[in-house]
Parts: sequence; structure tokens; C-alpha cells
Amino acid sequence: MYRTMKVPFSASAVTIQKLFDIRRLCAVVWNDCVQIARYYYRLGGGWITKSDLQREVKGLYPLHSQTIQAVAHKFLQAREGAQKARKAGFNVSYPWRHKFVFNPKWVGQSFTLQGKNITLSLGIWNGKRQPRLTLKLSKVPPENVKEVELVYEQKWFICLSYETNIEEESPKQQGITTSIDPGEIHTIASVTKNGDSLVITGRYLRSIHRLRNKKLKELQKLMSRCQKGSRQWRKYNRAKKYVLSKSEEQLKDALHKTTKQFVDWCLQHDVNSVIIGDVEGVQRHTKKKRSKKMNQKLSNWSFGKLYALLVYKLKARGMTIEKVDEHFTSQTCPVCGNRKKGSHRTYQCQCGYKEHRDLHGARNTLTKQLYGKMIYYPLHDPIYLRPTYLQPAVSA
Repeated sequence: MYRTMKVPFSASAVTIQKLFDIRRLCAVVWNDCVQIARYYYRLGGGWITKSDLQREVKGLYPLHSQTIQAVAHKFLQAREGAQKARKAGFNVSYPWRHKFVFNPKWVGQSFTLQGKNITLSLGIWNGKRQPRLTLKLSKVPPENVKEVELVYEQKWFICLSYETNIEEESPKQQGITTSIDPGEIHTIASVTKNGDSLVITGRYLRSIHRLRNKKLKELQKLMSRCQKGSRQWRKYNRAKKYVLSKSEEQLKDALHKTTKQFVDWCLQHDVNSVIIGDVEGVQRHTKKKRSKKMNQKLSNWSFGKLYALLVYKLKARGMTIEKVDEHFTSQTCPVCGNRKKGSHRTYQCQCGYKEHRDLHGARNTLTKQLYGKMIYYPLHDPIYLRPTYLQPAVSA
């Protein structure tokens, strides 16, 4: 299993300036990859292959060959990802945007790690080997590092990817199935067919988004009164980048804690498979029918990141996860079959049925998948958790 450790480092002023130059040079490599692929296609050659693109950019830049290839590989991965999205029906463009900076990467023999010092090679240029760059790390991973990537977020960090001795657990053959109803107010609402239920609130995530949007609005208003590129404008722009960087780290931390709590709950209840409602269409296909306020709320909904974290964490513990259709699961009464759009946190039907709206949707998703129709069965008192800190689950 591969893990990544993101750590700060220290280096001389000359080395730091060189890293900024390399970051800009990697952007030149990316832009050239875009142009080469475009010309190759227009000349009738179709899509440029991996080997042809590597041959086109080889030896053109004062960088290590592995670093140049890493940029080319990222371009090809972005192109393939766009192709898959287009085949799935999404209106996605192939990579075309001009970049000014791009994070450099060193793979294989292009770097050496001794203790807390890492040495980065820049390869040979004009027949001479370029001076190596030495960075002093604050900490190092316990296992063998396979590749490193430099990122700049108000200050420099290095991402160390290493292979651990921890192996993924084999898929569980026995267990129960649980369903997830992802939401913007409650990040995860889950139920099992045994009646156990879990709700992990997303209000902390919402508060981070709201504070970020408020600060960005204030800064953008101040920037609009300044001449673009002036000293004061650059000062506000740095503050804007700081707000974005800090909020992104807070959101990532909260999502990791949320998914960790859910996986622990699954282990406690002997779950072997998870199904989650596919909510892609909620955000993409109903924009004309929603208010601006609702559009802003849904734009802050990180359901894609949540799903990606759940995939690898559940897989590591021997559990599977699958996206399923969730049409009308939150509107349909499982008792009488009547459809009604809920406007409150509790779903109520004229037949007397009453349930927490998110748990109602999760149960309908589960029964629809298992039995082909929505069936009512009683739920135990749900467990409520907050992702701000980890604690033992407490029943409500």
C-alpha cells in the first residue's frame, strides 16, 4: 500500500529561488505537451502516444529526464480522464489551459534520501551535470520513498510517496450491507438492514465554506478598488491565497475524520459492502431550477472527495463500495408509496409515517438495491457524530 507524507523543509535562499524557477519551467513543459498533442492531432496523426510525447520533449529543458516525463504523464492522464468523462456524458474539455506554474516531481533514481537530507538531481544540460539541490526535511517516512513532489502553498512543502508494509485486507465474504445518503447538511447518513443507523453532521464543513466565502468576498471587494498588479493588490492577493490554502487544509482534515469515523462504525457492525447514492445529477442537471443561494450551497458540497476517501479506506479494510441510483429515494414513503418533497429535516407523510429525512433516504436506497422496492422497517436510535474531533460513538 502506498502512502504520502507532506512535510515542510528548509534550504538555502539560492536553492529556494531555483525551486521557483523549476516550478515555472515545468509549466513550460506542460504547455509544450498541450501544443505538441494539438499539432499532432491536426496533422492527422490522431492522439499522440506516450512514447511519442516523451520523445518530443526529451532533452529540451534543463531538468532531469524523469521530471520531464512526469509532467508528460500527468498531461496524458488528464487527457484520458477527460475522455472518460465525455463518454459518460459530461461536457468536459481536454487539457488546453496555459499554465504559469506546475509542481515538479522526481521519481526513481533522480533523488537520494539520506537521513533527513534529500538530494534532487537536475540531470545533464549542454554536456555538463547540473548542481544538485539539497533540502533538509523536518521528518521522513519510515518506509522506502518511491517518488517526491514539490508543492508551494504560501510556503514550500515536499510530498513523499512511500510503500508501507501494511497490506490491504482481503475482501470480506460474510457481513451485512449498509447504505449511505450523502448530504450537504449531514455529510453521511447510513443505515444497515439490521436497523443500526449513523449520522455524521456536516455543519462544521459548512462553517468553513461560509467563512471562506465571506473572507473572499471582502478581499475581492478590496482588490476591485486597486489597480491590478499594484503593491496593495498583490498584498490582498496573497491574503486571498492564504485563506484558500488554509480552508482547503481544514476541509481535507474534516473529511478524513468523517470517513475514518464511518469506517470504524462499519467495522463495529460487521459491514462487508457499502452502497452510496449517486448524486452527480443533483448538482449538474438542475441548475436552472434552483435559487442562487441553493447553487452556492451545492457548489460547496464535496461529494466527490468524500467518495474518493471512502473508496480507499474501505478497500484497505476489506470492504467494497458501489454507487447506485437514488432517484426518488428521499421523496417516496416506504409505507404507502406516496411521493412528497421534504422541506424540513424530518420527512412526514399523510399516512402517519415519520422519519429523519436523511436516514429515510438511506433506508430507501438500501431496500431498493436489495429487494427492488422501498420497504419500511424500524431503525434503532441513531448515533450522531461530529468530525471536528475523534471520539467513541455515543448513541443519541
